[in-house]
Amino acid sequence: MVTHARPAEPPRLTEREFDALHQRLVARSAWAKGARGALAALTPARVLAATREVRSGRTVTLASPVETRPGPDNPEPARHRMKGRPEEHPSSGLGFAMDSFAMNVHGDADSHLDALCHVVYDGTLHGGVAASSVTANGATALSVEAARDGIVGRGVLLDIPRVRGVPWLEPGDHVTVDDLTAAETAQHVHVGEGDLLFVRVGHRRRREELGAWHAADARAGLHPCALEFLGDRRVAVLGGDGNNDTAPSSTEGVDFPVHVLAVHAMGLHLLDYLQFEDLAPICEAERCWSFLCVIAPLRLPDATGSPVNPIAVL
Repeated sequence: MVTHARPAEPPRLTEREFDALHQRLVARSAWAKGARGALAALTPARVLAATREVRSGRTVTLASPVETRPGPDNPEPARHRMKGRPEEHPSSGLGFAMDSFAMNVHGDADSHLDALCHVVYDGTLHGGVAASSVTANGATALSVEAARDGIVGRGVLLDIPRVRGVPWLEPGDHVTVDDLTAAETAQHVHVGEGDLLFVRVGHRRRREELGAWHAADARAGLHPCALEFLGDRRVAVLGGDGNNDTAPSSTEGVDFPVHVLAVHAMGLHLLDYLQFEDLAPICEAERCWSFLCVIAPLRLPDATGSPVNPIAVL
């Protein structure tokens, strides 16, 4: 394995530096200004090309099981209630087992997709849409309904702990542009226009081995400047096994700079808190880090996001 040493601590960004970065990415992503944002890169031709990534027909989930027990990173877990007790089932004839669910979509444990209406920055949503379009009754623009026909394309997994020779990145560590390009080189893969980019920091493995922690205060993620890599490559989606943002934030006055840049500036649908522990060993064994990926969020016309179970097809 080719290893890439942990880079020097990347610079903190002042508000002025972040604003300049935001403006650069807005200009660079003008092609993704519409209601579907960067999903516009997923043309029928690119979807068709992505099907050629299928080699064996094997399918692998990129989602973690929905959690119903509270924890340090999940104080408001999903609520699962059975609507019929076993003793109420008929001893003969037809019966139905039924249940109901309720969940906080944008928590720090369950796998979910962020719609383009999720991030409000300086009074607007992506593309300059007024923040007032998100009302008490739901989002009237840029909701998760923009992805109602599914997100299908070529997925690429960049495994940053692998290239650094560690099991995971520690909370507070940043993924830099150098990390992303080093992972491309080590994995013999290239991130291209319209790709669904997945960046592994090892959050799930650390959580499984050491236990949950208060991820809102400390987690590994991308440095804001790494978003220039995504802008240059014109990726369609960004997904991570953490929140994609590092905590504490590296940006003065902005707690979630990657969310602001990705969703607000670039029109990227984000996938947070995925898990790559099933997929990464297969990619390693097959020496292939690209695959067909299918993402089908729920049809929630006014919602800011959706629980999601992305499927890699290898």
